[in-house]
Amino acid sequence: MSLTDEEVNKIANLARLKINPEQVPEYASNLSSILDLVEQMNAVDTTGIEPMAHPQDVAQRLRADVATEPDQRELFQAIAPATEAGLYLVPKVIE
Repeated sequence: MSLTDEEVNKIANLARLKINPEQVPEYASNLSSILDLVEQMNAVDTTGIEPMAHPQDVAQRLRADVATEPDQRELFQAIAPATEAGLYLVPKVIE
């Protein structure tokens, strides 16, 4: 698919991009190449192929879910101005 200069200018306008008139032919060529590639990919028969979440179908290595720091909530809440039931109380700022 070959784009005209007029189509490139329209695309640039819709994308709110300013293109120098000297660069329009280069953009037309590049965009046409991209659209040709998309046409090639659309022509491939993918019937019966299940979509993948990732191109490498491997399991993610995760670290063990272990607490690395001690619970210091009591220490931090001891210096807070107001707490209740383990929560920090703050003044109401929105009516």
